[in-house]
Amino acid sequence: MTATLRVTLADDDSLIRTAIDAILRPIDGIELVAQAADGRTAVEMAVRHRPDVALLDIQMPVMDGLAALREIRRAAPAVRVVMLTTFGQDDYVAQALAAGAAGFLLKESAAEELAYAIRAVASANAYLSPKVTRQVLDRLPAAAGGPDRDRARVDTLSDREREVLILLAQGLSNTEIGRQLFVSEGTVKTHVYRLFTKLDCENRVQAALLAQRAGLLSGG
Repeated sequence: MTATLRVTLADDDSLIRTAIDAILRPIDGIELVAQAADGRTAVEMAVRHRPDVALLDIQMPVMDGLAALREIRRAAPAVRVVMLTTFGQDDYVAQALAAGAAGFLLKESAAEELAYAIRAVASANAYLSPKVTRQVLDRLPAAAGGPDRDRARVDTLSDREREVLILLAQGLSNTEIGRQLFVSEGTVKTHVYRLFTKLDCENRVQAALLAQRAGLLSGG
């Protein structure tokens, strides 16, 4: 990826905005193009600037992060949204992922993780902070129809697609999945596209959550 990734940031805490601005400023290939202190302005920024990635706090005035996420997904669906979270907000994050967020990131994340997450979601991957991923997955409510319905959806996959889904849900990139299965990255992309279609999932996060609910990750 050679083009500069354009990012917007929404958080009502000015110290958080200042800290993230300071982190991103020296990173080549990433530009913070606009900031907001509330959810309504965050939506307006996304529509006006059409960033590659929008970073959204979950709890904000005027319009909270979840409502802002839904509005951005409706008005600017090409914008990839990453929710900013702190420990103890797992329930909010689960709702955000179900609403189409590309991932979530701890506000306390190091510069390297923040940059990695932005690049990952801009490349149509998902990013879930490893420090809280398991907490979020374990606290998800059951989907309509329960685990049996999720298992039935997974049963529509081929053996190879099922393998790819498990590795995807474990957080591996397409390149890493290809190495694990000894196939090309292009082949992995084809499997991912097909399993998304069969499972009616919009992104890797939703597929990972379905895999968790269906019991594919119960072994750890």
